Amino acid sequence: MKRDEWKSRLGFMLAAMGSAVGLGNIWRFSYVAGENGGATFLLIYIFFILAFGIPLLLTEFSIGKAGKKDAVGSFMRLAPGTKWHWTGVMGVIGGTLILSFYSVVCGWSLYYLFHYLIGDFWTEPTGGFGQSFENWTSTTWEPLFWQFLFMIAVVLVVIRGIKRGIERANLIAMPALAILMVVLAVYSLTLDGASEGLAFLFTPDWSQFGNPQVYLAAMGQAFFSLSIGIGGMLTYASYLKSNDRLPTATVGIGIMDTVFAVIAGIVIFPAVFSFGGDVTDGPPLVFITLPSIFASMPAGGLVGIGFFALLVMAAYSSALSMLEVPVAYVHRTLGLSRKAAAIVCGTVIFAIGVTVSLGYGIWSHVTIVENKNILDSIDYITGNYILPLGTMLMAIFVGWYWTKDQAIKRSEINTPILQSSWYFIIRYIVPVAILVIAITSIVDK
Repeated sequence: MKRDEWKSRLGFMLAAMGSAVGLGNIWRFSYVAGENGGATFLLIYIFFILAFGIPLLLTEFSIGKAGKKDAVGSFMRLAPGTKWHWTGVMGVIGGTLILSFYSVVCGWSLYYLFHYLIGDFWTEPTGGFGQSFENWTSTTWEPLFWQFLFMIAVVLVVIRGIKRGIERANLIAMPALAILMVVLAVYSLTLDGASEGLAFLFTPDWSQFGNPQVYLAAMGQAFFSLSIGIGGMLTYASYLKSNDRLPTATVGIGIMDTVFAVIAGIVIFPAVFSFGGDVTDGPPLVFITLPSIFASMPAGGLVGIGFFALLVMAAYSSALSMLEVPVAYVHRTLGLSRKAAAIVCGTVIFAIGVTVSLGYGIWSHVTIVENKNILDSIDYITGNYILPLGTMLMAIFVGWYWTKDQAIKRSEINTPILQSSWYFIIRYIVPVAILVIAITSIVDK
């Protein structure tokens, strides 16, 4: 049976951009940047995107396009009789884990959007948004209902395949997302005290450049934001036509993903500073601090609708790629139809997500890593270990398993100096940099 393909390179770029531009650019970027010094983190993050992120994105694309199969199958085809396919297996596991907690947060976003649309959250609830959020997330069934709705919506699109499902959905979602982000950023800049938020985002604290934890957080965020290391981009690239070129698309996706993250910072931080919020509030920043701010500002209810519509759309486009990773694998290995594979994978991910959701309720006492709850533990493990490790293994595969001629040919870079620079970064710089930062971070603890 002929494998599905993207209808156009634009469709692939928008879908890949949708994969990259998700909660990672809005929910996760805002609180990780807030916890790690704002501008200091941003500069290091941009460095990782440009120096490592884009070259690594091209690396993952080149494996997918050459392999023409799912994350595991591509490695098996390109390196038969070796253990390299375990890199793909790790990607499938990592993507599944990320979507399990991602779907919980997406359910929260959907819940907030609904309550903004019906007007419930236009004013501060009794006890404040913090108490309201804590009370609601600690219940057993309500958060699961919204998580279930979100996963159903994702599964229904993935069932339809690449051309008729994922590509078509992103052709609508991504332009709408871009327009909404720009409108919200312009509004945020009109607020009194917005300059303090901009200073936090764009004026670095130079003393923090010696803190290895900031580098690890920035590297993890760069990989999380670009969806590198879990096989999503590899899987998307496997559906490309042979005449679709990789380098231009890769640079465009990397730059636009970074622009979206910066715009998200412009949306959030001026508002936080204008109304006396705390940028170090962590994951609750989006669900507690910002709603409190929206309730205090002119037309805040409308801003809340716009913001959570933005959050849901960004999360949705990203979740499509994360579900496609295990679906493509299960579809090939178990011989299930795409519909059956999507339902099975969606069900498994929802089930894991149930434990994450209950980590805010009856299992709130359960900690896995450094006294972190279930969600924060999975986020920490995937963002700081699975993604960097998966990324490093892909770099080693292209830089050391493939010959130099194979790597350059499959990268589709035509300019000699760019060929040499990209290959040197992938072969030498990336593996060493990831190891040094990881080891330094562990020792620093």
